Amino acid sequence: MQNCILPPHSVLGSWTYRSFINEPDVSKEFNALEFGRGELIIEEFAPEVFAGQLSFGDTYQFRLSGWTTFVLPCTVRFRGIGDTKDSYGQVYDYVGFFTPMWSNGINQRPTLTGSVVRTVPHDNGRAKAGDVTSWIAVKRD
Repeated sequence: MQNCILPPHSVLGSWTYRSFINEPDVSKEFNALEFGRGELIIEEFAPEVFAGQLSFGDTYQFRLSGWTTFVLPCTVRFRGIGDTKDSYGQVYDYVGFFTPMWSNGINQRPTLTGSVVRTVPHDNGRAKAGDVTSWIAVKRD
């Protein structure tokens, strides 16, 4: 099996995070597909180790922990547990894949793409467990 090479400087740090409702109707306005946007901070990244935080503002944040694989496709799998006022007790599970870089690409940035599932319900059952969205994260400078 082939390993992926991910230098720590290309992974650790801040990423712009966006998640989208999985709506197949192409006539839906793009802005209506937004589920969330925030900052993903990757603090630890090594074979079988992943840790960080996902912030949607001062009172809506998640502590992240999970694992990585360095065999193609390079994968991260982690759980986000809400640890601030508005997110406390919320749990989401994520899987993501590092998008390969193009050899002839211009102005490329490292990206992660994947999906997220709401693991436990919240908001008095209005936010149901099992809901799935897609997400993308783009590395910041």
